[in-house]
Amino acid sequence: MPTLSPNSSLRAIKLLHSLVWALFASCIVAIPICVVMRRIDAAALLVAVVFLEVVVLVVNGGRCPLTNIAARFTDDRKDNFDIYLPLWIARHNKLIFGTLYLAGIALTLAEWARLRSLE
Repeated sequence: MPTLSPNSSLRAIKLLHSLVWALFASCIVAIPICVVMRRIDAAALLVAVVFLEVVVLVVNGGRCPLTNIAARFTDDRKDNFDIYLPLWIARHNKLIFGTLYLAGIALTLAEWARLRSLE
């Protein structure tokens, strides 16, 4: 079975990491959209899906496990060495999407409470 070169391995990991990031970023962005559409069930599901990723990050010391794998193939340690994102997004990713995620949770809970009060 042929093995990939370190550069090819790193590119494959960066691509996978970018796809996983896009999935979770999309989930986070979709949460308030679901709330506005009164789809609290969908918003709650997205909150739960992203929460699983948060657990993975916490268990892994605040890093994506793919970062640790990518580090085996390069000495580069820029904030985006392991993912195809602009440096400034990679650098502020947790702040940006953590804030959006918490805001989405707050909106979901507020809408859920509002709907419960109407029952």
